[in-house]
Amino acid sequence: MPQAPVGDTTFFFLKNFDCICCIIKLLTLNSPVIGCDILQAHHLSASLQNMFSSLQYKNFRYFWFGQCIALIGMWMQRTALVWLVYELTDSPFMVGLIGVCQFTPMLLLTLFAGVIVDRVSSKRNLLLVTNFFFMIQGLLMTLLTYTGIITYVHIFILSAVFGTLMTFDMPARQAFFPEMVGLKHVMNAVSLNSTIFNLAKIVGPALAGIVMVEWGTVFCFLVNTITYLAVIIGLLFIHTKPVHHERTGKNILQEMREGLTYIWHENTLKVNVLFMAIVSTFSLNNDVATPIFAKEILHMGSDAYSMLMSTTGVGAFCGAMYMSSRAKYGINKPMFLGAIFIMTGAQISMFFVKSYMLSLFMTMLIGFMIIVFLNMSNSIFQIYADEQYRGRVMSVYSFLNGGSAPIGSFYIGSLMEQAGGVWGFPGCGATALILLAIGYAFHKKSFNQWYKES
Repeated sequence: MPQAPVGDTTFFFLKNFDCICCIIKLLTLNSPVIGCDILQAHHLSASLQNMFSSLQYKNFRYFWFGQCIALIGMWMQRTALVWLVYELTDSPFMVGLIGVCQFTPMLLLTLFAGVIVDRVSSKRNLLLVTNFFFMIQGLLMTLLTYTGIITYVHIFILSAVFGTLMTFDMPARQAFFPEMVGLKHVMNAVSLNSTIFNLAKIVGPALAGIVMVEWGTVFCFLVNTITYLAVIIGLLFIHTKPVHHERTGKNILQEMREGLTYIWHENTLKVNVLFMAIVSTFSLNNDVATPIFAKEILHMGSDAYSMLMSTTGVGAFCGAMYMSSRAKYGINKPMFLGAIFIMTGAQISMFFVKSYMLSLFMTMLIGFMIIVFLNMSNSIFQIYADEQYRGRVMSVYSFLNGGSAPIGSFYIGSLMEQAGGVWGFPGCGATALILLAIGYAFHKKSFNQWYKES
């Protein structure tokens, strides 16, 4: 008799846990203590089913487990890259400029990429292409660092390549979720994807800190290169029905304009765009502020930097787990707004933080609120978007989540260069709050309607 895969066996057990509980309850009818334990186990099973509901789909499991491995490598490279740039240049501005370089392609090309994603029938094949070239980019970074000829120019160019690939990868990945799990479980899938992203954000920088001290940055780049194989193998096992959209005969610019017009006339999507534009551009620049904060404010080195990145990841991981457990309740706009105000308030309060331990707690809180905000925003886009515009809508999400970063990175890097590293975190939070207040003043009716809509 053939054996079921481990994932299928796990979900067979979870799905049939109610029946198992009933049988055991009959066998232990005269034992109130055991009966109480079984009831608690039943509640635990229900919680687990809610938290991991999208993993019942085999395609999503292949995707998810591949991401578990590859994202650790990506965060190792990202952590090592920022530190390498800071060592080569000793300039906060140059560190910020790398962020500009990585995300400028997204600023310029993401809307174009959204049209391509909507036109491509197999998003899996598009993801195979992007991840293959991610692996090549990581290999070049490894070889240049190993040979000792790496310069800031090399990093600048390879960062631009990374950003260009990410421009197509992000909207394709976001639009692929409904194909793997359906709209009913898309919020849970987004949350679980955020979970592994932020688990990697904990593990990756921590491993990078160890590896950089013991063997140097080159090994971080090497690990990143190898881990992309996990994503490629996982994608090869995924089989979904191609989505064919009716050919309109319109050119790419016309389809881009159609997508933006659609978003502008859907009030929920329009207001969500305004929130994302402000918060993502100016508040989500912790990666730029953290290394400077570690060196100039805490007067510590790469170990403190990697730990601050890890605690941000711990908070984000907890936020992602929380959001996956509550996914069945849907969108909660008061929670969405609360996450923004707590996050920006915590960033502003970093102006007064000089203690290493307190800074670890604050970055953890910021990480938690970032994920609540991003998860809720992503879910609003996914649930309210019409299928024929999904790629373009998610390209706008990707554009705002990453493509607007060059502006924020340049702004925060310049602010710290002129006013000092102490203004990194507070500059992020205060700027976002001020612009949100201005946005509300000019679009009060739309914001109020957005809040009242279910």
